[in-house]
Amino acid sequence: MGFAGAMACTASLSVALAAETKPDFAIKTKTVEVSVTLDAKIKADAPLAADCLAEGKKWASARRADADKERKQDPDLFRNAWSYERKYDTRSVVDGRYVSIVRADYEYTGGAHPNSASDTILWDKSAGKRISIRPFFTETADNGPTLKAMRQGVIASLTTEKKKRGAEGTDVSAIESIEPKLLKIGPIALAPSTEEGKSSGLNFYYAPYAVGSYAEGEYVAFVPWETLKPYLTPEGARIFGGARPKKDEDRPQ
Repeated sequence: MGFAGAMACTASLSVALAAETKPDFAIKTKTVEVSVTLDAKIKADAPLAADCLAEGKKWASARRADADKERKQDPDLFRNAWSYERKYDTRSVVDGRYVSIVRADYEYTGGAHPNSASDTILWDKSAGKRISIRPFFTETADNGPTLKAMRQGVIASLTTEKKKRGAEGTDVSAIESIEPKLLKIGPIALAPSTEEGKSSGLNFYYAPYAVGSYAEGEYVAFVPWETLKPYLTPEGARIFGGARPKKDEDRPQ
């Protein structure tokens, strides 16, 4: 290829990487730097992209307002601009209709270390709106059989993952405090499957500190669909199937 060719390839790669990481919305001032980024799959769906970007812009504006307020009260906190990032990443697309998105937030405001958090979005392409997992289950009452089964599966998954990380026996109370309530059990996404168009179960996302020490990082608990089979509606039975792909298991936590 030669030196010139290698340099050209390097330059092309740098341009490509820059294009990939360019945020879809950003605010940059002396006080704050905020970015919102959507992945390619989300941007290919205009209604979904518009929904996520509108939310992201509102979040970014709120972060700027908070930082401006803090700067007025205590300018010494701002030796460097506070930094915030929000990324929307597609986790799975089930039946060509249900899109699970992980919304990852990062912030650094000058403390001992950055903080991060994850939430999830379930988008119904047919309806063009966000939905919950309720349509897939016969009942989702707080402390009901479905949520109790989910909680049991989450605890089993987290216990196994903590053992892999050498953190078994730590923060047991944090795990046990997970509540069998749809709005309290943790952010939920439809997990991908080895079977095309299906979901292998549910992934639950826990930020650092949620169920362990900061050093342990984020945890993703997986509950296979077979565990929840007794509680599925006809629509739930239709979209669940297959097994969790190995690449999903190996995904960085």
